[in-house]
Amino acid sequence: MQVDAIILAGDQEGRSLIPIGNRPMVAWVVAALEAAPSIRRLAVAGPPELAAVLSPQVTLVAAGKTTVESALNGAAAFPEAEWLLMVTADIPLLKPEAVEDFLQRCQQRPADFYYPIVRREANEAHYPGVKRTYVRLREGIFTGGNMVLIKASALKTCARQGQELVRLRKSPLALSRLIGLGFILRFLTRQLTIAEAEERFSHLLGTRGAGVITPYPEIGIDVDKESDLELARRALGE
Repeated sequence: MQVDAIILAGDQEGRSLIPIGNRPMVAWVVAALEAAPSIRRLAVAGPPELAAVLSPQVTLVAAGKTTVESALNGAAAFPEAEWLLMVTADIPLLKPEAVEDFLQRCQQRPADFYYPIVRREANEAHYPGVKRTYVRLREGIFTGGNMVLIKASALKTCARQGQELVRLRKSPLALSRLIGLGFILRFLTRQLTIAEAEERFSHLLGTRGAGVITPYPEIGIDVDKESDLELARRALGE
């Protein structure tokens, strides 16, 4: 599978430019994707300042006001693409083999978009003490990854529905009505399965999605607090 990748680097705090070693954080993500054989082309949706740290082979597009807008801006750089891999700019521990493994696993079942999830055991085995937000499902305890593989033709539908979910996030009552009381109760009682979560969110986003368990915790370790930054610098030899 050959896919085009888009790095979402439009955060307002400029986190993508935080130095880790001798390069900004986003550069580690760029390097991992450039070294992955399945990545055909690469774009970064971010501020103009990133032009100084990107190679000529990487296309820089303007970031949007939201993550969804940035994703659409990035997709516009590859109008003929069939598959797009959306990756956040704050996972400097990402490895080419993690990207390849995820893409290979995605090919094992049909869907329009794929979302990686990581078992807590994998996180703790590779990075003891790492702090993540976990969700308990019937199959185990998981944290989400920071990338999604999506069929280009499904992106606008997912984006439109995703914006609605974001809009309702500050209205618990409206959000619970949209998601469904039964779904929430099964989640709270730890009876929810991965398949049930897939089915519900596929319905909400208007296209078929699949959760993919990845053994690479680096996909889920984003730098959003000081302890994460310290971990990244230690792991990368700083």
